Amino acid sequence: MRGAFRTLLCALLLTALASSISAQFRLFGPRSPKPTPAPRQMRKASAYISSQAPLKVNQSLLNQATPDNVHVVVSLPKQRAYLMIGEEIVADSPISSGKTGHSTPSGNFSVMEKDPDHRSSIYGDFVDRSGRVVRSGISAKADSAPSGTHYVGAPMRWFMRLTGEGVGMHVGILPGYPASHGCIRMSADGAKLFYDTVRVGTPVKVGNY
Repeated sequence: MRGAFRTLLCALLLTALASSISAQFRLFGPRSPKPTPAPRQMRKASAYISSQAPLKVNQSLLNQATPDNVHVVVSLPKQRAYLMIGEEIVADSPISSGKTGHSTPSGNFSVMEKDPDHRSSIYGDFVDRSGRVVRSGISAKADSAPSGTHYVGAPMRWFMRLTGEGVGMHVGILPGYPASHGCIRMSADGAKLFYDTVRVGTPVKVGNY
């Protein structure tokens, strides 16, 4: 008799416990797993490029521009280059100047040389006999060429030299911030427009304008 009573009591306790758990489950619901955070994606270069306003041209002023009446102003804080007649802006182009450790020099310069297909004498790639790039983004001053390769300088289309050390204005990647080794990179359309308009001797001011 005692055994039957003890069995009945255990059954009642188990039933009550199960009812309590069931009620809590209905009240709070199943515990949802924590969502897996989405991996952070790096911004594409195009996202940085689009953050800079594109080349702007005052066509009526451009029609008046000659190699003898224009000058260039480069604003390092604004990352813009201006082709100007007097105080009026003929063209306003995005740029990318020198990064930390390779800052673009400030001061008054003039165009020393124009070369439509210039190549860097310092930065480029090591290429094998078949033309395959073996190592890219190297410095000819600091890196040794692997056996069977030769140095090919990075292209600097529409190059306008400003200093004897090789700093100039030319076509390059525009990530939206200073990123070059000292040169003033420009968009292809901006560099071509400036190149076609300036002459050797055109004044260029670079600084905090």
